[in-house]
Amino acid sequence: MNKSTRTYLLHGGLFLITLVTTTMAGAEWMFGRLFIPIDGMVTLGWDEFVAGFNFSVPFLAILTVHEFGHYFTARANHVRVTLPYYIPLWIGIGQSIGTLGAFIRIQDFINSRRKYFDIGIAGPLAGFALALVVLWYGFTHLPPPEFIFTIHPEYKKWGLDYGKHAYQHLPEGAAMGLGDNILFNFFKNHVADPARLPHAYEMIHYPYLLAGYLALFFTSLNLIPIGQLDGGHIMYALIGYKRFRLVSPVLFTLFAFYAGLGLFKPSDFAVQTDEAFFSALGKFGLYMGVLYLAFSRISENRMTSLIVTLSVVAAQLVLSWARPDIEGYQGFLAFAFVLGRFLGIYHPETELEEPLDSKRQVLGWIALIVFVLCFSPRPFMFS
Repeated sequence: MNKSTRTYLLHGGLFLITLVTTTMAGAEWMFGRLFIPIDGMVTLGWDEFVAGFNFSVPFLAILTVHEFGHYFTARANHVRVTLPYYIPLWIGIGQSIGTLGAFIRIQDFINSRRKYFDIGIAGPLAGFALALVVLWYGFTHLPPPEFIFTIHPEYKKWGLDYGKHAYQHLPEGAAMGLGDNILFNFFKNHVADPARLPHAYEMIHYPYLLAGYLALFFTSLNLIPIGQLDGGHIMYALIGYKRFRLVSPVLFTLFAFYAGLGLFKPSDFAVQTDEAFFSALGKFGLYMGVLYLAFSRISENRMTSLIVTLSVVAAQLVLSWARPDIEGYQGFLAFAFVLGRFLGIYHPETELEEPLDSKRQVLGWIALIVFVLCFSPRPFMFS
């Protein structure tokens, strides 16, 4: 077996495994049960697995279109690139979407802003276009509202008013809902039949809505104009190396500030016992350590990274003291850590710093508008 055949088998095998894991994860979201028995719970079987294709097929289709948008544009620009590597991940206890995504490896040095722009923008815009189709189909083909009783038969006693009763006595975090962004809100209010629209905490059981929403969520993360994310490539190409080197760390600092806002408040330390005080102080110290690691590559000078970290934490505490009702979204902290520590917040300089033509400039700002339409300040809600 030659190297080329082994490579194709690797890519194809990873795709098939990811198709299986996303199908299993989709079935678990759809039916609210697992394939692995836990505490005597009724497990899912073959019929539910097959139904899970209603999630995995549209979701992987969007992911695949995204990656091949990069792939074909790179080839058109004579940049050597691999086929997509899919990353399967199914943990078997829920709260998984069956994958960590996919990526392609660029095997050549990209020497111009224009090439970075073309390759960076093609993926998210292609995936976004298909996500719109999936969302349109999902919202125009909603089942009757009584469908939710097949998932939660215990809701029948409340009828279609279950939303006023079902979530009052659940443990904290037991119910999860999809947050809002401008585009998802438009589909809910102007495309869907209001009589068939499920409660926010039940949309996770509707596979096309879940697949489309997750596509918007990951598109928004990809289009954040920081570092070497797709949005970073686009912004770098739009404004050039020197300006981007100023803009990117500012945007990253604001993102990290919002992510951790409200996680700790001054009132957390006004406790009655020494044990509680030192426990809060220990958690606060751990948070500062993680934040410092996230900012460790913002400057080659460690003292600068430390000063930025302390400034962000101080500003968070001051705002939380003045407005304790304002909170960020702590779920973004992990992404901020990965972005700052591993992916980096700066962009490599290119040999050719030629400005983009007017058509590409317009397309670049459209991509940033897409980011705004897809971004949700609180992408997931918990009861």
